[in-house]
Amino acid sequence: MSNAVLEVGSGVVVLTVVWVLAVVFAMMLFRASGSARLGVIPVFLLALSITLALVFSPRSPETETPFKEIEIVDTLFIGRYILLAVASMVFLVVLFMLLPFQLLEPVYAKALRTH
Repeated sequence: MSNAVLEVGSGVVVLTVVWVLAVVFAMMLFRASGSARLGVIPVFLLALSITLALVFSPRSPETETPFKEIEIVDTLFIGRYILLAVASMVFLVVLFMLLPFQLLEPVYAKALRTH
């Protein structure tokens, strides 16, 4: 695999960059005031659509090789996906537990008269 970055394919790196940028933009938009907070929804939908497009339309090889290459079988395939699913669920649970602290910050009333 000649186009591997950090021992993973370039698609994984692209998806990581897309979601890191989406989280950074979402954090900036959460701190905004007014209706700018609703800009998180298009950022999330854009990142989700890019992810779905990259996952469901993978790049195919441009030229077919005339000989059969050695096939490497990944025996930990299911275990890795279970670990990925558990890590993703923990991330989503933590993210949605932190959302009330960002969106529902209390606004305290100011005293009308102070003596």
